[in-house]
Amino acid sequence: MAETRTRVESQYLRNYVPLSELTQDNLQELSRGTFVEQIGAGQTLFKKGDTDNRSYYILGGEIELDTGDGSPPRVVAGATPASRFPLDHHRPRQATAKARTQVFYFQVDNNHLDLLLTWGQNAGYMVAEIDNSAEEADDGDWMTHMLRSSIFHRIPASNIQAVFIKMEAHPVRAGDVVIKQGDEGDYYYYIKQGRAVVTRLTKTGQTIKLAELEAGSSFGEEALISDTKRNANVTMLTNGVLMRLAKADFAALLQGPVLETVTYDEAQKLVGSGAATWLDVRLESEHKNAALPGSINIPLFMLRLKTASLDHSKKYIVYCDTGRRSSSAVFLLTERGFDAYLLKDGLMAIKQAVHP
Repeated sequence: MAETRTRVESQYLRNYVPLSELTQDNLQELSRGTFVEQIGAGQTLFKKGDTDNRSYYILGGEIELDTGDGSPPRVVAGATPASRFPLDHHRPRQATAKARTQVFYFQVDNNHLDLLLTWGQNAGYMVAEIDNSAEEADDGDWMTHMLRSSIFHRIPASNIQAVFIKMEAHPVRAGDVVIKQGDEGDYYYYIKQGRAVVTRLTKTGQTIKLAELEAGSSFGEEALISDTKRNANVTMLTNGVLMRLAKADFAALLQGPVLETVTYDEAQKLVGSGAATWLDVRLESEHKNAALPGSINIPLFMLRLKTASLDHSKKYIVYCDTGRRSSSAVFLLTERGFDAYLLKDGLMAIKQAVHP
């Protein structure tokens, strides 16, 4: 007889960080693939140096985390405040996790989780930023509108010219699906005329409306920047015209010049000299659990609303766990004229310990 696996229900997932910040729909989606697992006393959950990209959470029992440096192992027990956070949230692992008793736990794929967090946060500011006053642009006005973005201050003049040469007009009709969830990223889009709706299809087949986009809005850059599949659908509400830039041209002409990457050592020198500031775009709960010393925290979904609190005269080294959310943040900050840099590979790639 086949063994029945027990699923971790969404109401329990909400007790854990940063899962507590997911929307209910995304929590339910995560729950469908999350199950209670167990290991016996003396068994190892993961070893120091492992590079698996997963988060482990303790439901019951006791786990000891041994860094191997001679200090006493740290013990984490289920149903305690410490168990709300993932065990040794670094890559590679900084400790070996061994069960002191029988342990019940669940694990989450970080790529999937980061995608849900990124879209959930992006959707929040997309809805907030709908420009209801936007008018359909004529041939000259749409170029002028695009050039207002500070992104074009950061790229060579030849790139600007090439962008407009490479962008092609794509007529669309009401009901046309411009981007389909799950497809590979192929184009970056700018709405010259018309309106579109952003939706997401859950595993249960339910369609969730995330945002409406007006003329003057751009979309589609996230999948191109993070090299992931499309995580939502974009469907035209009206007839219109889109200007689109192919993925290779986007990478060469816009993404390359805009997303400047620094290593942890390079960033440390900039921050240590006072020339730059750490900017953590993860959730507040993630930041409180582990963050780089001296960093400020503005979650991605709040970034567009909080840019007024940032200083245009400063450099910002932007980070999240994996680099996905911070990539979106650097592109967004650059659009608004900030000097922003991406921490290469994100927080989880840093071997040095981060501090609560």
